[in-house]
Amino acid sequence: MRFRKLGDSDIDVSEISLGSWLTYGEGVERDQTEACTRAAFDAGINFFDTSNAYGRGTAETAWGEILSAYDRDSYVLATKVFFPMTETDRGLSREQIHKQLDFSLERLQTDYVDLYQCHRPDPETPIEETMEALTEVCEAGKVREIGFSEWTIEQIDAGLEVPGARKWVSSQPQYNMIWRAPEAELVPFCAEHGISQIVWSPLAQGVLTGKYEPGEEHPHDSRAKSDAMGWAMDRYLTDEVLEAVQRLKPIAEEAGLSMVEMSLAWVLREPNVASAIVGASRPEQVHSNARASGTELSADVLAAIDEALRDVVVSGPQLANFVEEGVKHR
Repeated sequence: MRFRKLGDSDIDVSEISLGSWLTYGEGVERDQTEACTRAAFDAGINFFDTSNAYGRGTAETAWGEILSAYDRDSYVLATKVFFPMTETDRGLSREQIHKQLDFSLERLQTDYVDLYQCHRPDPETPIEETMEALTEVCEAGKVREIGFSEWTIEQIDAGLEVPGARKWVSSQPQYNMIWRAPEAELVPFCAEHGISQIVWSPLAQGVLTGKYEPGEEHPHDSRAKSDAMGWAMDRYLTDEVLEAVQRLKPIAEEAGLSMVEMSLAWVLREPNVASAIVGASRPEQVHSNARASGTELSADVLAAIDEALRDVVVSGPQLANFVEEGVKHR
């Protein structure tokens, strides 16, 4: 396993990390969650990403129980804040950041998180209030570094301009061979400001493994067949996309790689990417993901990938789900 620096911080994260969206505490049973977590440590993964919103706290609770068996300085732990936790608890106000962080720390059974991320922007709250609150939790020793997920350039920049505020070190966008939207504006902007990408859905929620074939029934044990885990996959399950993905198989085979290794290596070819966050429901998936670390793709392979996917690539800037544009100031 290779490691990369997280933005301008002193935190080193594994190139492959383990995420818990739609899986742990929700779609995957407790014993499998523990087995996958153990497999991650065995594979050299040190970076674990979750959110208070995943299962309304159940993902944090599951990892809190499991990770408490490991030395706290042996792993990097990230969680998030923004989405509703109750009818009245949501957003990035000072009150919510302090309140939700304390709840997260309790569920995670730890005194601090290494990375606290704003899960989406909150244009209803003054950016100064949000950044000051994030700075306060860092100064209190509850958070080491801060990041964001799926913010616009305007919103990221506004956060950077708040006087005396803690600086962003990470961005968490969706990014994969099909969904290349971050390349247009986000990656160049972040690279200029010492902010790394830690990307979600680098395997297009499993579609880039090649296991979903056009016109065929989805595998019975796949994410697409799960009500808990498959609800966000629609954009990747069209026949056009699945046919394009099938064209990647001979490219991977000729390169001597699995589809997983090739897909993750493609994401990691971007220097601004610090880590690719991958979900897993079985330990063997964790190990197959980890094997991608350090894999380099030739120019010929990269060109062949572009040709195979040319009709389905999303390349321009895109707003993610649940993102509202704009910045509010005091």
